[in-house]
Formats: sequence, C-alpha cells, structure tokens
Amino acid sequence: MLKKYPVFKLAYALVFILVLAAEYWHWSRLNFAVKPCISLVLLVFLCLSTKLKGRFHQRLFTGLVFALTGDTLLMLMDYNPSWFLYGLAAFLICHIFYISAFYLDFLSAKELDKKGARIAIAVCAVAFTGFYIYLRPHLPILKLPVLIFVFTGALMVMMAVFRNQRVNRLSFNLILAGVIFFILTDALMAQLHFVMPFAHADMLISATYMIAQGLIITGGVERKLIHTQTPL
Repeated sequence: MLKKYPVFKLAYALVFILVLAAEYWHWSRLNFAVKPCISLVLLVFLCLSTKLKGRFHQRLFTGLVFALTGDTLLMLMDYNPSWFLYGLAAFLICHIFYISAFYLDFLSAKELDKKGARIAIAVCAVAFTGFYIYLRPHLPILKLPVLIFVFTGALMVMMAVFRNQRVNRLSFNLILAGVIFFILTDALMAQLHFVMPFAHADMLISATYMIAQGLIITGGVERKLIHTQTPL
C-alpha cells in the first residue's frame, strides 16, 4: 500500500504542505490558490484510478465536487459572512453523497454483522447526542441546522461501520478512519465558530480535513466487494 500511487501521494503531500504553510503564515493568496487543489487532486486520482465505473465511485466523485464547492465558499466568508452557511450546506451535501455511497456497500449484504451495527448505532447515539447538547447553548438561531449536521455526521459514521465484512479490510479501514477524521474536522469547526476560538485552529482543521478526504478517496479506490447480492 505504501508503494502504490506514488504520483498521487507526491502531489497530495505537496498540496498538504502548501495549505498548512499558507494557514501558518496567513498567506491568503497562496491559500486561495492551493485550497481548491485538495479536492482537485483527489478528483483526478479517483477518475484515473476507477474510471468512475459503478455508482459507488460516482457518488464519491459527486461528494468531492460539493467538498470543492464548500472549500471555495468558506474561503469567501471573510468578504461576506453568509458564505459560511452556504459552505456548510455544500459540505452537508458532500456528507450525504458519501453516506449514499457507503449505503450501496451495506445493501450488497444487509444481513451481515448485525452485532457490529447495533454497537455502532449505540455509540453514535451517545457520542453525537452528547456533542449536540454541548453545542446547543452556543447556537441561538442555528439549533436546527446544526442538529441536522450532527445527525448527518452520525449517519456517515454508522454507514462507514456498516461496510464491515461487505468489502475488503483495507478499504473498510481507510474509509472508517477517514470518516472519523472528517467528523473530527466538523467538531473542530463547530468549536471554532460556535463556542470559542483556539490557537492554530485553521491549521488543525485543514490538516484533519485533508487526512480525512485522502483516506476516504484512497479507500474508495481500493474498494472490493466481498459479498454482492445486488448490482453495484
């Protein structure tokens, strides 16, 4: 795995370093130039590696397009605060397309790993409910939108877990790890924008986000169905 996709890894590592450098030194022009490259590099990698054959990869691709839109809108929020909400909406749609892709794998063999599914549902119910209760006092007019976002995040984690035993172990591990980093990114953004700013927040959010997207897309490229009961 470490030796695979050397061109992609080199390109993504370069983008990773440039994004963090732009965040650290507050180089806004560089940030505007390289931030969209996070999704662009992943889009090219996904297209070249999979030819977008099948609904799973097509849905990942569409999710990435909305992630690119969200990145762009969030960069504009310094000029107009309303772009922040539009950016969050784009990322919400990105989450939904990822969920729909993972759901295809779940449908391939719905009867597998019921115990793991129940554990995932219970853990997500407790963790995400607790996080929303923590955020709620800081959300005077955004309680419902944030509740929807929190519910969508919980659903994305559950659907990533539901892929267990239905796909190869490498793809399962990569995507689940990526989803967890994605949720961590969402939590850090909520802490920054709704609760309290913290040191080097932009760098940390960018780093966890780039790790998340890289793991999810690589896991999608490596995906192999083990049990196939429906044409996916």
